[in-house]
Amino acid sequence: MSDTPPSEQPGPVLAADPVLAVDIGGTKLAAALVEPGGRVVAHDRVATPNPAEPDAGGLDAEGLWRTLEALLDKLVAGAGDPPLAGVGVGCGGPMTWPAAEVSPLNIPAWRGFPLRARLRDRYPGLPVRIHNDAICVAVGEHWRGAGRGHDNVLGMVVSTGVGGGLILGGRLINGASGNAGHIGHVVVDPGGPPCACGGRGCLEAVARGPGLVAWAREQGWRRADPGPVDGITAGAELAADARRGHPVASAAMRRAGRAIGIAIASATHLCDLDVAAIGGGLSQAGSLLFDPLEEAFRTHARMEFARHVRIVPAALGQTAGLVGAAALVFAQDRYWSDRAAG
Repeated sequence: MSDTPPSEQPGPVLAADPVLAVDIGGTKLAAALVEPGGRVVAHDRVATPNPAEPDAGGLDAEGLWRTLEALLDKLVAGAGDPPLAGVGVGCGGPMTWPAAEVSPLNIPAWRGFPLRARLRDRYPGLPVRIHNDAICVAVGEHWRGAGRGHDNVLGMVVSTGVGGGLILGGRLINGASGNAGHIGHVVVDPGGPPCACGGRGCLEAVARGPGLVAWAREQGWRRADPGPVDGITAGAELAADARRGHPVASAAMRRAGRAIGIAIASATHLCDLDVAAIGGGLSQAGSLLFDPLEEAFRTHARMEFARHVRIVPAALGQTAGLVGAAALVFAQDRYWSDRAAG
């Protein structure tokens, strides 16, 4: 039985109406109005208030919800209050799916927060569709980005974490719990570093930005500015030092590229992919990352069919997750499961 209330049963989407798209992560809350062709026509963002303790400058669950409400209201009002085709959201996980009670690892204020139910109450009668943020990036790249025109695409985000989504036969693959395509927890080094999931040697443990920074520091790399900084900024500084030829920073990029290449080789052997599109902050390192990635992929992708996959940077940049969230509404036949209808 569908969990969709009668007022929200799927129906035709009016081509003229935009989707209110939302991207919820540990560093920012972003929102956009996205047209049916995938064009972002209005966009706004605010920093995610964290941690959960109010006296530390963060907000509790309801305070964070009010921050999101204010962002959405400001965006829609600034665009002239247009009629909406629906609401699409990419949010960090884990979450229950499709009910979207969310517990993002990087947003401690929300644990089991009923995000989909709240948005349904706020936008009655509209389809409200929520998926993992990395899955929305993969959907966006397949719909309007680097994977457009291909039926079998792996989309990846390599940033503070490593996530992904999988499109096979032109349709998003959800899996039993909505977590299919979670390539960040493919094991690339069984003797490697411990992972937050409880395993060891996962791709995320090896290649995520803060993990690379920690590894580089253990090898003697030091930031030029020793002051406090978040993991994203430190990762960008590590990549910049690699471009300047710093041996440890360069080794860190090779370490990440090799791990990603091994993971994509495994995924390609399993899924027979056409394209693997890689986004996120670390992907901006360019050839420093992609050269060792390609080398590792060619070393480990030994089956003839696997050698035809194209590994490319994501094309949509910072808007990929928003475009993918909109596609959950606009292209529901490909990206939204019947059992999750609504």
